[in-house]
Amino acid sequence: MSQKNEIPILVLSILITGGLVAGGLWWFSRKSGLDLNKINSGNTNTPQTASGQPNAKTFNSVQDIPTGLFNYGGSTSWAPIRLVVDPVIQGLRPEFRLRYVEPSNASPGSGTGIQSLINGQLSFAQSSRPVLDQELNRAQQRGFSLKQIPVAIDGLAVAVNPNLNIAALTIDQLKSIYTGKINNWSQVGGPNIPIKPYSRRIVDGGTVELFVQDILGGQAFSSNVEFISTTTQALQKLADSPGGIYYASAPEVVPQCSIKPLPLGRTQGQYIAPYQETFVLPSECPGKRNKLNIEAFKSGKYPITRNLFVVVKQNGQIEQQAGVAYANLLLTEQGQELITQAGFVKIR
Repeated sequence: MSQKNEIPILVLSILITGGLVAGGLWWFSRKSGLDLNKINSGNTNTPQTASGQPNAKTFNSVQDIPTGLFNYGGSTSWAPIRLVVDPVIQGLRPEFRLRYVEPSNASPGSGTGIQSLINGQLSFAQSSRPVLDQELNRAQQRGFSLKQIPVAIDGLAVAVNPNLNIAALTIDQLKSIYTGKINNWSQVGGPNIPIKPYSRRIVDGGTVELFVQDILGGQAFSSNVEFISTTTQALQKLADSPGGIYYASAPEVVPQCSIKPLPLGRTQGQYIAPYQETFVLPSECPGKRNKLNIEAFKSGKYPITRNLFVVVKQNGQIEQQAGVAYANLLLTEQGQELITQAGFVKIR
């Protein structure tokens, strides 16, 4: 066959093949319910803000920021974020004024923050644990719902006196210490020293609530546990107590010079440190400080991790707009980088 006759046949074959492929795709989309236009329009997994908009990069590019003064409060674990991130928000978005408010008749914490939100005393709340069913029910009785928006990853770190010769603990051993089944460090491979466990009260915040629920399995604290009002006071006690032990949000514990954070494991021999190796000795601090083991927290290998939430009152009013706006600011690339600077792990 001549080359002149081959060309029309080749073109006709291509047209027929193209028609068959297009027809097959049309038939498949009809049968499967697949939206080809949505696939062809690009990546549908583009990160979005809490309000469903494409994720912004900077504070200045976030839309729907309300104007006014907005009260907020809640978890004490959020303190580093309030210190590092919120002043930058104030500087770049001065129309969105933020005022941190502590409860007048209770200790600050996730639970008191959410209660104050339900009672109309806050525009939005910061929580270090998920919203509870009873809190959702109380909000519904007031005629609105609550929405929790995760914005960062955190974890609980366990610390002991820096001179205590103990390498690591399992989660079961930690539970037994705080429920009173283990009361001497010699029972977990340490020296013959009585264990002195410290904790904040369960009414003081989401960190303790999470510890009781996830680590103690809902069991009560041992009568040997001494309750301290703040993490700062507890860390000071720990530095002076040879057999002391305490837990708190990892960014509050890991960089400290006067204590020793412990690796933890779900099982013996499988220990993960909350700090980046190599461990910085107290004698080298504050010239050097231990840094958060970000990869272990992000991957979930570290055994006690959690999300931090902005809790929003969904009432269609300006409070809802303020809560969503605050979450959207934290979920920007700029917000996530600042969260990292505050010692937490960015969620995206």
